[in-house]
Amino acid sequence: MTTFVDRVELHVAAGNGGHGCASVHREKFKPLGGPDGGNGGRGGDVILTVDQSVTTLLDYHHSPHRKATNGKPGEGGNRSGKDGQDLVLPVPDGTVVLDKAGNVLADLVGHGTSFVAAQGGRGGLGNAALASARRKAPGFALLGEPGDLREVVLELKTVADVALVGYPSAGKSSLISVLSAAKPKIADYPFTTLVPNLGVVTAGSTVYTIADVPGLIPGASQGKGLGLEFLRHVERCSVLVHVLDAATLESDRDPASDLDLIEQELRQYGGLDNRPRIVVLNKIDVPDGKELAELVRPDLEARGYRVFEVSAVAHMGLKELSFALGDLVSQARAAKPKEEATRIVIRPKAVDDTGFTVTREEDGLFRVRGEKPERWVRQTDFTNDEAVGYLADRLNRLGVEEELMKAGARSGDGVAIGPEENAVVFDWEPSVMAGAEMLGRRGEDHRLEEARPAAQRRRDRQAERDEAQQEFDDFEPF
Repeated sequence: MTTFVDRVELHVAAGNGGHGCASVHREKFKPLGGPDGGNGGRGGDVILTVDQSVTTLLDYHHSPHRKATNGKPGEGGNRSGKDGQDLVLPVPDGTVVLDKAGNVLADLVGHGTSFVAAQGGRGGLGNAALASARRKAPGFALLGEPGDLREVVLELKTVADVALVGYPSAGKSSLISVLSAAKPKIADYPFTTLVPNLGVVTAGSTVYTIADVPGLIPGASQGKGLGLEFLRHVERCSVLVHVLDAATLESDRDPASDLDLIEQELRQYGGLDNRPRIVVLNKIDVPDGKELAELVRPDLEARGYRVFEVSAVAHMGLKELSFALGDLVSQARAAKPKEEATRIVIRPKAVDDTGFTVTREEDGLFRVRGEKPERWVRQTDFTNDEAVGYLADRLNRLGVEEELMKAGARSGDGVAIGPEENAVVFDWEPSVMAGAEMLGRRGEDHRLEEARPAAQRRRDRQAERDEAQQEFDDFEPF
C-alpha cells in the first residue's frame, strides 16, 4: 500500500455566502416598524498551511475533494447569519502549489506558512442594510456569492541542505543511517528506497539536514525508473553528494562512468548546475573497493571534484565527510541573501479607471466585464422586480450605461454581463437615474414592463376592492 505521495491533484471548494434576509419589523401597535432583515454570513475559506508533523500528501491522494462550510442566511430582527468555518489543510514543508497549467501559485516553506487556495463567498446584505433615504423599506435582499471552485496541484519538494544521489544500491541509505539518526530500509537489492528519507546531522556548531533520494538510473529525467518522481526533491538542496559504489559487481560499471551518467541526468533535468558537488567513494571496506577507489580518485580530483573514501558499514571516513558537508552548508547559508521584512505596497487605482470594460463582439453583442458588475449580478435575485431595478441603479451610477452609449449601443441591443460561459444577457433599454418617486410597492419596480404574477394579482385584487368601494359610495337608498 502506498505510504508516501509527493504529488496530488486537489479539488477545493470554498463555502458559499449566506443570503440576506428581507424582513419588516412587526410588533403590537407597530405593524410596519421598518426593515430589519439581517446580512448573510461569509463562506469559509480553504487554506493550505505548513505543518511540520506532516511529511506526505497521502491524505489528499485518498480524499482529493475538500469543501469548506457555507455561511448561514440572515434572519429578521437584524440577526446576521453565522460565518462559515474556514477549512485548514495541513501540508508538508516544501509544498509547491500550482494550477492546472503548471503555473506556480505559492511555494510553502517554513512552519505556519499559509495560502488561501479558495476564497469563500461574501454574504448578501439584508434589507436593513439596503435601506436609504430614497428606499426606506426595500422589499428585497442581496444573495450570497458562491465560493471559489479550484483545481490545484500540490507537489512536495523536500527541504534539505544536502542530497545524496547515485545508482540504486550504492549505499546512500546506509550512509544516511550512520551520519544521522534516520533509519531507512536497507537491503542488497536495487530500488530498496522508494521514498526520500531525511536525517539531521550535527558537525561541530553546524546542524544540517541530509536527504537520501531514491536511486537514479540512465533515462531518469525522461521518466525511466523512479528518478523523475524524486528528482524534484534535490531542487532545494544546497549541496549534492554523488555516492559511488566502489565495489560494484557489474562488469560494465565503474565509479567514473556512474558519475558521468548521473551528471547527465541532472543536466537534462535542469536547474542544478550551480550546486557544489562532493564525490563519495563508498564500500572501501571491501578489498576490491579500496583498490578501485585509489585508482579512480586521481581522475575525479583532476575533474575538480572533492573526493572522500568512506565505508558506511565499517564507519570509515565519516567524520571528515560530515565536517566537509557542514562547511559547504555554512557557506551556502552565508551566501544566501537575507530575507527582508515584508513591505506593504499600496497601489491606488488610476483616476480614469472605471473598474470595468465594454467590448463589442462580432455578433453585435456588447459584453461588460469587471469585478463590481459581475459581483452585483451574482448577488441579484432576478425573481424580484425591485432587486432588478436596484441592480440597474447601481450599474447606471457606475457608468455602465454611459460606456455602452460610447461603444455604440442602441435601444434593444443585446448586453451580456460576465464571462461567456456564465453571463446574464438582456436587451438594453437606456434609462435615467432612478429616484424614490419611481418606486412602487415593496418588491416592485415600475420601470419593468412585465410585472411578477404575484404583484399583478395584488393589483387586480386592489382594483376589485376599489371598484366595490366605488359602487358602495354611489349607492343611493330609496
